[in-house]
Amino acid sequence: MNESERTHFETRIRERLAELQAVSASGQQAQAIVELDQQAVGRLSRMDALQNQAMAKAQQANRDVETRRLLAALERLESSEFGYCEDCGERIPDGRLTLDLAASKCVSCASG
Repeated sequence: MNESERTHFETRIRERLAELQAVSASGQQAQAIVELDQQAVGRLSRMDALQNQAMAKAQQANRDVETRRLLAALERLESSEFGYCEDCGERIPDGRLTLDLAASKCVSCASG
């Protein structure tokens, strides 16, 4: 991988990490403890609030997984292992890396 490709992928990874951090910060309110709202109508409103909280927590868990994968990709970039399959050592096509910046396996190894 040449220096311009490396810089391109590093920039994209860092941008995606910043996006994830911004979304996580804005989603903190949705994950907060659900309090009983006396103005809302009954049990269904509380159930809706609890369901929304559960969905927000699940989305945060997904963001956390993606963040860890992207940080691992940055480490691979630093060690010049980025863009090569961790199983077979073959180059991962740029198209695959464009779709999944954190891809660590080629299509053959990932599907097998």
